[in-house]
Amino acid sequence: MSRTPSMRLFSRLRARTAASARAGRPAGGAAPSGAGSGAGAVRSGAGSGAARCGAGRMRGWALALLLGALRAGGTELTFELPDSDKQCFHQEMERGLKFTLDYQVITGGHYDVDCYVEDPNGRTIYRETKKQYDSFPHHTEVKGIYTFCFSNEFSTFSHKTVYFNLQVGDEPPILPDMSSRVTALTQMESACVTIHEALNAVIDSQTHYRLREAQDRSRAEDLNGRVSYWSVGETVILFVVSIGQVMLLKSFFTEKRPGSGGAGT
Repeated sequence: MSRTPSMRLFSRLRARTAASARAGRPAGGAAPSGAGSGAGAVRSGAGSGAARCGAGRMRGWALALLLGALRAGGTELTFELPDSDKQCFHQEMERGLKFTLDYQVITGGHYDVDCYVEDPNGRTIYRETKKQYDSFPHHTEVKGIYTFCFSNEFSTFSHKTVYFNLQVGDEPPILPDMSSRVTALTQMESACVTIHEALNAVIDSQTHYRLREAQDRSRAEDLNGRVSYWSVGETVILFVVSIGQVMLLKSFFTEKRPGSGGAGT
């Protein structure tokens, strides 16, 4: 921040006063001028403090809008789907509303699941079988309760873990009057919009990496279990073969003696 001439004069007079005090002599007739400059500097500092307070208030308002926009969104859920079972979820929606269903199988079997969506009239608007992941956008045509079902009935022993994300409606604007305003955005508003879009991209990337990490961890644990069982089996087979070889070699060098009853006759 640049310093005003009064502030620079007050700083020089204060330095002279401090030097005079250390030397043991008064500062002279410069004290009244220094006092006036000090008052001007105090007023300038108060004005700068008020400006900083106003800027901080604006930053707080922008942050509140940003957090409010981040809270708006859909529903994310990770659930377990047992074998030969089906789970359905229900959501009430208005007519003409847009929704997007994203789902992915994290663990279990061949990482596949059956999924279908029904409208309030019972009409199937989406159906896929044995899908690992998929995305389904749709605009509602009827007001009512929509049903989202995930089925694992085709599997007899594989337990599945399914993640799905349901986004209902369009994302509200980050600023209240952004859709109706005719003037350009200010620098702070443009920065807020840019930060909001960047945070949305970060959230999507984090969700993707969390799902990949959970899927890879499940595969690694499954592979580790198979390797452990194979190692135990190999160890048992090695002991059995070793004991069998020892007994076989021992039988080769064992002398067979005739029975005592046959020798007496």
